[in-house]
Amino acid sequence: MATPTYRRKHKIHFSECDPAGIVFYPQYFVLFNDLVESWFDEMLPQEGYHGVIGARRVGMPTVRLEVDFKAVSKMGDEVWLSLDVVRLGGASLTLAWACTGVDGVLRMAARQTIVTTSLDTHKSIGIPDDIRMAIEKSMAAPTRE
Repeated sequence: MATPTYRRKHKIHFSECDPAGIVFYPQYFVLFNDLVESWFDEMLPQEGYHGVIGARRVGMPTVRLEVDFKAVSKMGDEVWLSLDVVRLGGASLTLAWACTGVDGVLRMAARQTIVTTSLDTHKSIGIPDDIRMAIEKSMAAPTRE
């Protein structure tokens, strides 16, 4: 199996679970948005995700999301959250997400397509050169944990 572009260990919290004691599925989307933000913060340490969105006004909305739920995650479980760059286009980026237990069992997998936009016009724009270079560098680097 190929090494993911970026991954982090995460302990499932009470606030992420439903009354059945398992991760409430929308919480995965919050967890992976946080993972994407952390990835950008590490790739672009001077400005981070907040600088791209806030100061530069570059939006990164999700335009497509496909998800498979394979096994439950419960409060207290330790999991690996990972993302891998599947495609780097002119104005879009496709990521593969995975939530895998420390036991190696895949809990959830998804494919996300993000489009870069101007937050002033809400029209798509090309991925800025510095962001593209940072993503390419991240794809070539060993996984960070």
